[in-house]
Amino acid sequence: MSGRRAKLGRRGEALAVRELACRGYEIESRNWHCRIGEVDIVALRNAIWTFFEVRTRRGREFGTPEQSLTSTKMRRMVDVAQAYLVAHDINVHGVDWRIGFVAVEMDETGHLLRVDVYENLS
Repeated sequence: MSGRRAKLGRRGEALAVRELACRGYEIESRNWHCRIGEVDIVALRNAIWTFFEVRTRRGREFGTPEQSLTSTKMRRMVDVAQAYLVAHDINVHGVDWRIGFVAVEMDETGHLLRVDVYENLS
């Protein structure tokens, strides 16, 4: 990933964390990796674990953040979420968990246009 894209991604994740905290989520982990893949944000609220993918776009040249989320990525997110729960000794079948998505969109100059949270994609 180029330096510019990485910087945009970090800014988007920081905005996502801020929005999730405002909604009452406790951030448990950020950028958790395993051999299957990565989850951007792991958050807990009301005893429900949510595994968030964050997509940030500046302008519409490459579409909206929502348009960048593929079915393949969704399936991988489920696998990574289950791996996280197992790695942290959390019973996959005995706990409520779900997949979430945060769309961050900025204009061409980098001004924030929106942060939309989708709390249950699974």
